[in-house]
Amino acid sequence: MADGFALGDVTIQRIVEGESPLFDPLTFFPTLTKDLLDENRAWLEPFALDPATGKLILCIQSWVVRTRHHTILVDTCVGNDKDRPNHPFWNRMRSDAYMRGLAALGLTVDDIDIVMCTHMHVDHVGWNTRLENGRWVPTFPRARYVFSAQEFAYWSGENAKTPVLPFADSVLPIVEAGRAEMVTDDHVLADDIRLEPTPGHTPHHVALRVGKGDTEALFTGDLIHSPLQARYPQISMRADWDPVLAAKTRRRVLEACCEARTLMCFAHFPSPSRAHVVRWGEGFRAEPVG
Repeated sequence: MADGFALGDVTIQRIVEGESPLFDPLTFFPTLTKDLLDENRAWLEPFALDPATGKLILCIQSWVVRTRHHTILVDTCVGNDKDRPNHPFWNRMRSDAYMRGLAALGLTVDDIDIVMCTHMHVDHVGWNTRLENGRWVPTFPRARYVFSAQEFAYWSGENAKTPVLPFADSVLPIVEAGRAEMVTDDHVLADDIRLEPTPGHTPHHVALRVGKGDTEALFTGDLIHSPLQARYPQISMRADWDPVLAAKTRRRVLEACCEARTLMCFAHFPSPSRAHVVRWGEGFRAEPVG
């Protein structure tokens, strides 16, 4: 999907692996009540809530940031051939959508200079690796893969207790191949491109901030999943490591982006997946930017 746009001297594009109704909102957001959902149904449907199934519409995608010096891939979706028994719709996926999306941007796997993962969940690390002769190898062979050192340490500890499949097949092979760069949660990648600590969804979840002043974008990762959480930042999703901290981080970031008119580039919002946020009662409204 080549719906790119310019932000100063940076070009931002998306690779969409999939966009569909995926999860029941009352399950996905454990503290959401049916009454509150019904109260907001009119504005959520049909773009963020599917009227036919009642499920949240989520986009699974990577963002591509092109500067004069680097082509950066932000998060890498689900990937092919991965054992994902807890997510049947992603289990051993065999889709050409991602690679077609990469080619539609005029890119090959050799053109990616940096892969940056906001965190290490299943739908953010999948295309880090691909299956080759029975082994997981880096999909982007020339890229340096930027990981939060502390996020890696956390998942390494979890994987030592009980195997964490996405970590084992999509993160460890990158380290073993010598392509990983472990950094701090506020690491500066390049001029006006830096990580920003956004803990809560995972212990060391990070966002990516690109640009400055009037030409600034924030790539949110999973600090927010749905426009409903902009309206009600206190609503956290079921996989949040610390729901209270996630809500606090979400409100802080939304507040700052609202004040600065920062363009927010969301990991999972329905297309076009980018918006400015404005105040709406005690929360915020994400106004899509086409």
